[in-house]
Amino acid sequence: MLLDAIETRALAPLPTAPDSMDPSRSWSCTTIGRAAVLALYDELILAPKPGLVSLIDSGSHDDMDASTFYRSLFALRHYFTDMAALGQQRVPFSQLQTRGIAAEARMQAATGGINTHRGAIFMLGLLCAAAGACLPFRTLTPATIRDQLQTLWGAALQARSQQASSALPGGRAVRRYGLQGANQEAAQGFPTLFETAWPAWQAAVNILSPHSTPVAERQLQTVGLHTFFSVMAVLDDSNLAHRGGLEGLHYARRCAAQYLQAGSAFTPDAMQRAQDLHQAFMKRRLSPGGAADTLSACCWLDRLQAYAPGGASQRRPTGA
Repeated sequence: MLLDAIETRALAPLPTAPDSMDPSRSWSCTTIGRAAVLALYDELILAPKPGLVSLIDSGSHDDMDASTFYRSLFALRHYFTDMAALGQQRVPFSQLQTRGIAAEARMQAATGGINTHRGAIFMLGLLCAAAGACLPFRTLTPATIRDQLQTLWGAALQARSQQASSALPGGRAVRRYGLQGANQEAAQGFPTLFETAWPAWQAAVNILSPHSTPVAERQLQTVGLHTFFSVMAVLDDSNLAHRGGLEGLHYARRCAAQYLQAGSAFTPDAMQRAQDLHQAFMKRRLSPGGAADTLSACCWLDRLQAYAPGGASQRRPTGA
């Protein structure tokens, strides 16, 4: 079962990093979906992420912990593959939306009504559909994924973004404070992911591994934290605004900008600085869930590179 496999992977000793991935590997709806589930696990295990759940603690949340996320991941194990298959068929947006609503219901049933992955169901689900649409071209890059998303469903997403925001907490924050929420991000082809998060990820990898070799397992924490704080510094995170108002959102952005200016995750005290912010966010009950969703999507983009035919992965030695 997926849950057992995830737990085993977390406890297993690390193998030696290969020089390259098996050239027989290739992209498919299954690999796209599997990469999405594992990317959500990547986000969960990264710590310290200010205010967010990890394997260490529950952050600013009283209603969930890592086991809640495990149950949600298991409930969503087929969803992302299904979305890739729908994308490959180039279905109308309404069919993607129907599948997303069903996935959210499964998540709610698995977690007892707790929202662990609603944002990821929307964001990663759309991205998996766009990746599926790329499969006939045998070219799966961040640029082609974004292009297919906007070409196939851009008009529908634009229309959706102009409708009244949802009655859920994040939607209420978007309306109240005039933020650019998830619908607006999607309508623009997820600019924070493709123009901030992914370049930050690549920059971190290049700093740690300038000769294009896979980064070491221990270095992925550095890559992830640099990416996470890069996103938090710019994103209109409705989760932060819901919990802390505009003051909370601006506080989180300032903290992220200061973290980056102090050397980001590349200094000897980087983990302690992140841990101090984690404690500060917990005191304020702040939780940057939008930044976490964007980080997950960035981990997914990176994991997809492991399936490039004949290509080397920048990922951890255990691969995707």
